[in-house]
Amino acid sequence: MRRITGKLAKWLHLEHWQIIMIYLIVYDVIAVNGAYFLALWLRFDFRYSTITPYFYDAWKHFVPIYTVICLVTFWVLRLYKSIWRFASFPELGRVALSSAVTAVLHAALITVIFARMPISYYILGAFFQFAFVLGIRFSYRFLNVIRSRFKTPESGHRVMLIGAGAAGQMILRDMLRTEGSDDRVVCFIDDNKNKWGRTIEGVTVVGGRDDIMSAAQKYNIDKIYVAIPSASRGELRDILNICKETGCELKSLPGMYQLISGEITLAKMKDVDIADLLGREQINVDLEEILESLRGKTVLVTGGGGSIGSELCRQIARHKPGLLVIFDIYENNAYDIEQELKSDLPDLNFAVEIGSVRDSRRVNQLFDKYHPDYVYHAAAHKHVPLMETSPCEAIKNNVFGTYKTAYAAMTHGCRRFVLVSTDKAVNPTNIMGVSKRLCEMVIQSFDRKIRAGKADTIPRLAAHGEDALFADGAVDDGKVPNDVRTEFVAVRFGNVLGSNGSVVPLFKKMIAKGGPVEVTHKDIIRYFMTIPEAVSLILQAGVYAKGGEIFVLDMGEPVKIDTLARNLIKLSGFTPDVDIKIVYTGLRPGEKLYEEKLMAEEGMQTTPNKLIHIGHPIPFDEDEFLERLPRLMEYAYANLEETRAEAEDMIKE
Repeated sequence: MRRITGKLAKWLHLEHWQIIMIYLIVYDVIAVNGAYFLALWLRFDFRYSTITPYFYDAWKHFVPIYTVICLVTFWVLRLYKSIWRFASFPELGRVALSSAVTAVLHAALITVIFARMPISYYILGAFFQFAFVLGIRFSYRFLNVIRSRFKTPESGHRVMLIGAGAAGQMILRDMLRTEGSDDRVVCFIDDNKNKWGRTIEGVTVVGGRDDIMSAAQKYNIDKIYVAIPSASRGELRDILNICKETGCELKSLPGMYQLISGEITLAKMKDVDIADLLGREQINVDLEEILESLRGKTVLVTGGGGSIGSELCRQIARHKPGLLVIFDIYENNAYDIEQELKSDLPDLNFAVEIGSVRDSRRVNQLFDKYHPDYVYHAAAHKHVPLMETSPCEAIKNNVFGTYKTAYAAMTHGCRRFVLVSTDKAVNPTNIMGVSKRLCEMVIQSFDRKIRAGKADTIPRLAAHGEDALFADGAVDDGKVPNDVRTEFVAVRFGNVLGSNGSVVPLFKKMIAKGGPVEVTHKDIIRYFMTIPEAVSLILQAGVYAKGGEIFVLDMGEPVKIDTLARNLIKLSGFTPDVDIKIVYTGLRPGEKLYEEKLMAEEGMQTTPNKLIHIGHPIPFDEDEFLERLPRLMEYAYANLEETRAEAEDMIKE
């Protein structure tokens, strides 16, 4: 039938759905008139010869009139617009309404125009019409359901659905009507005891989360679908931790919004990610506050092609800035985010610029051209082991890239400068952490000088050699305006899942190769968050900023990297130390066994967002700090070994 329909569509130059609609119209013409003839035939005991000619003539002459009435009614009620293999209660309601409307019109018009028919004719005719019209439209779905009931246990994958609520039922029904899928739901799991032992579409709810392991073995489960969009992160973590021990393939629904929007389908299920096992609630930010602060403003994102920078660009773009400027030295990353924003937000006003934050002239050229209101400084070298072997690059890019960008922001009247920092700046044990702590001290020094009305005492740094080409002439007269109002703040957070250089992609590559998975130390721990969470925090900090703060995220409990590696192996369908070996390689140069979020001296201050705190900055002599920066810059650009010692000596913690 499908092949015939395809050939007919090609011959008539019509779409496939248009041919199906023609089939339905022809069928309806026969069905609605045949229903009332059948009622008349039944009234006379299924004997055509005994039908009174008076009644037969009335039915026959009313056929063309009733055909038009039915087709118009069905068209108005969209019976030719639905995709009937997905038919559900709304479609049932429309069929019932159309049958009721046409039955009333049939009874009234045939009686008035032609003849008063037997009572059974009106009642049975309406019933038969409803059955015929409904039957053909729901037959496709009924056949799919029947076919699924007769699948042999060996056919396809055996699926356990966790969550017998609205979302779970939608997933089950979508699976039943999906063509080409041999997956079969064999049991439900739900913590509601009132549902235990009951069935949904013929599938039994066999127990709660404590029965997941036993049910997986009893029913030979291959896949587990978790369909509880309303569950908290903690509840989801507990359920997934049980599920991953079964060795089954895991999928889950991303969130509650899909239940609200009615987007619960099998296609919306996603692979369970390691972030689902962290168990911390999603950070909530005041989107309206952020929207109001960014709407219509010019926003510059340095390092805009990186993991954090690109997500900053995405979220800022959705908050309707007047102009978004993306600045990155790596053209491939910049090109990727440029193409993405062009595709997703065609009305966005944005510009992409290539260059280095170490290039004073390029940075100042950028500020002269765009005069940004806000700067989100995400450009940085961040790989701890690589920076240990190249300390001068860490200082040049992180410290003096920050200094030059901050100086340009100050001299060009930028309203707010937000530094993206890291928990590695807390009591740093590596040069990357030292460089990021120095970055924080740079913006704290700028803020204190501005507050004291001494912005003109902040030096415009120019190193010998290469950097002199960039710094000389960067500001016309080398003076800072007296009315500087720029607010400088830093945002500090931990490791970001999925970022460039993150341990998670590295572990996944090792697992894909068959192992071993290399963990530096069995007891090493880290704080984790997702990229969107990190960026939400940065944007919220931009709203809360008053100048000089270091904003810190309450990231919950730390995660053991060894546990993280084992969970990733399990989520990949393997058994740790059996299918995939885990080896311990020892701490890398400069690597901590654990990370800290705040220096002990800083203390904490709350904000309207309970997950965001403000650390009280550790006092230091900003005059001495600013006086020592030129020497550090000289050492770094001369690539001297003394650079590391000088940088470490400039921070006291």
